[in-house]
Amino acid sequence: YNEEELKKKYEQETFIKHLPSEKNHLYKLILKSLRLYHSGRTAGSILAQEMRSIEILYDKALYSECKKFVQRAKKIAAKYEKFYYWYELINWEKKLLKTAYESGIFSEDLQLLVKEEEEVIDKLRNLAEYKVLYAKINAIFSSGGFTRTQKERELVESIADYHLIKGKNTAISTRAASICYYIKGLCAATNRNFKDSFIFFNKTKSILDDNPEIKEEEAKLYVLCLHHLLRSYIDSNDFEDAERLVEEIKGLSTKKGFNSIDIEVQITVGTHIQTLELLTRKGDFEKAIELIPHFDHDYSRLENRVSKEKRLMVNYMEAYVYFGAKEYKKALSSVNDVLNENEQKLRQDIFSAARLLNLLIHYELKNYDFLEYVVRSTGRYLSKQKRDYKIENTFIKYIKKISKQVSEKEKQKELFQYLKNEASELLKDPMEAVLLEYFNLPAWIDAKIQNVDFSTSIKNGFSKDN
Repeated sequence: YNEEELKKKYEQETFIKHLPSEKNHLYKLILKSLRLYHSGRTAGSILAQEMRSIEILYDKALYSECKKFVQRAKKIAAKYEKFYYWYELINWEKKLLKTAYESGIFSEDLQLLVKEEEEVIDKLRNLAEYKVLYAKINAIFSSGGFTRTQKERELVESIADYHLIKGKNTAISTRAASICYYIKGLCAATNRNFKDSFIFFNKTKSILDDNPEIKEEEAKLYVLCLHHLLRSYIDSNDFEDAERLVEEIKGLSTKKGFNSIDIEVQITVGTHIQTLELLTRKGDFEKAIELIPHFDHDYSRLENRVSKEKRLMVNYMEAYVYFGAKEYKKALSSVNDVLNENEQKLRQDIFSAARLLNLLIHYELKNYDFLEYVVRSTGRYLSKQKRDYKIENTFIKYIKKISKQVSEKEKQKELFQYLKNEASELLKDPMEAVLLEYFNLPAWIDAKIQNVDFSTSIKNGFSKDN
């Protein structure tokens, strides 16, 4: 809303004189209303209500009724593995037991409660430790997408080698087990070991599918897991299974536990990005272009809730789609949306890829004079990044030479062949091949050598493989 227009419209009203306090009061009322509306939708909200009821009943010395609520809530906490609530409920049981003892009732054993409490604390501590490991590996993935340096690879290796990750039967709850295999999958994915990542993410999916109550509580983890499986299908060129999984992910929005706005954002934006990835891998840029307006409509509806990481990925993928469809001015606009973010910590892989794509766009636009400046700028940027990819420097070296030979077609073609030979050798290294996650450089080089469209070159590459 426009606050200045609001003040002008209601300038004669008393509430305008103290608008900040009125807004604060309204905000609290809305939240109170939302709490009532959403109460009972999740195990956490149900248990929060039960805990409040238990406190009220205990304060009123209605111990018998209080005990019933505690026992009922404990069943919910156990079913959904809500260990914090479970621990608190045991404390309430101990308080009720003390009250019973004071009344001369000794029908229950305190030692059984103590033993149960120890078991719950162990599970809570175990789960917390897995969540710390998850945060560490996720930080690497969020900053760079894939491991960029030897130091990062060593850090991932230390997580993968941690006793809770590499050991057998170290997870002592279903939630901990699902996170354990997800961490294993993410460790493998950051190192581009897609075969292992596929196995581990599938295991995560199986655990949650077999435990629907936990799946509801870990809905976001489940969606992320499916997105990683989808990437595995795309990377192995298994497009049929990838398309099937896209539809499965979209269908989650109607399922219990998956109908929050947070999950809707994950599903909508995630499938947008990966559908474009799927189509660009196939070289089907024209179909991808047709989908962009539909995606952008959904995206604009959720834009304020979309993370910066996802915005970067959306803009980059749309730039790549426009580039592949030879709509270079639109590609330049989208890639500039990425480069203008000037983010220093988030997804440096996207920024690096965007700078390389920017060079190609200017080359295709025949902005040769400006390209010389962009080449220097890109070289300076990449030299400051803590990454050790030789393919980027090789690409920059040759694009600079090629852009200076625009009038010498044979010389230019010769340089493209040299670039192809050097790039082919470098891309045999799985770490160097990270570039292929963002741009099909070999197909673009072949397109220039054979004088065909980029999309045709990609499709020809698949036909050769088959």
